[in-house]
Amino acid sequence: MDPLALALLPGIGPKRLLELLAEENPLLSLKERFPQVATQLPQAEGEARRERERAEALGVRILGLWEEAFPEGLRRLPQPPTHLYVQGDLPEEGKAVAIVGTRKASAWALSFTRKLARELSEAGLCVVSGLARGVDREAHLGALEGGGSTLGVLGSALDRIYPPEHRELARKVALVSEFPFGTGPKPEFFPRRNRIIAGLVRAVIVVEAPMESGALITARYALELGKEVLAVPGRPTDANSLGTNRLIQDGAYPVLSAEDVLSYLGFSGKPKKAVELSQEEEGLYALLRQGEALPEDLAQALGVPAEKVLSLLTLLELKGLAQALPGGRYGAL
Repeated sequence: MDPLALALLPGIGPKRLLELLAEENPLLSLKERFPQVATQLPQAEGEARRERERAEALGVRILGLWEEAFPEGLRRLPQPPTHLYVQGDLPEEGKAVAIVGTRKASAWALSFTRKLARELSEAGLCVVSGLARGVDREAHLGALEGGGSTLGVLGSALDRIYPPEHRELARKVALVSEFPFGTGPKPEFFPRRNRIIAGLVRAVIVVEAPMESGALITARYALELGKEVLAVPGRPTDANSLGTNRLIQDGAYPVLSAEDVLSYLGFSGKPKKAVELSQEEEGLYALLRQGEALPEDLAQALGVPAEKVLSLLTLLELKGLAQALPGGRYGAL
């Protein structure tokens, strides 16, 4: 009997699944203990077969709770998923951190997230996030720029990437979901997604989050699992920083740099040495960190010719600190 068929049966959660699989004859035990559920086994077997065929076609592996390779951090959840759909590599135990935050992040939070993720990636950590808009997106992009690994945990199936504009990004990162193929996103799925994020990582870093943010749900799961929670402080008057500032009041470790994260968690890796900048480059980079802008606007703000700004932008691009964006705008990395 395919264990996946058992996992797909209604009413057979993780505890019952493992109990049945521990029996000498799981099928007989199923019929004796849950006779009404057993009548649905042929349908579940067909569904399991289709899921495995679809997984093979997409290059996805289905990893069951009954397998040794199932992540220990998820196995310890009060209600672990019975199986996972995995594309790419899962992070090594203890070598991953989550970076999460609001979808409607401010310009400084997006810039900070990207830099933080890049430097943690350079230091050898896997960056885990939810592939959502805002902070999540920048966390994945920063990790890719750092040359390390990054994992997106979905609140939908792997063949239903959400949001749809992140499909290209999804092709560049490892992915995991507990939802069967064809399952679209629903609001109630995202807290379930968040518990998986918390279970896979050593620590959760919240960059920017209002009081009702889903990132705070991830932080709460992390605390319940005995994981570390860190937060980036923001201005007390910013609604988007109320959640992170409250986390710090409640004991979350404040994060001002990647070095803070590495030191607090006891990781030996270090981000690359900071790039040296001229005074003019520093001034331009400070403006870019405030948000995307056109070269002529930057030139006006700095009081220098546009040609000079274009030259400085080229230097910042070469140093990995700026990027050209659609519409002729530039942004900080």
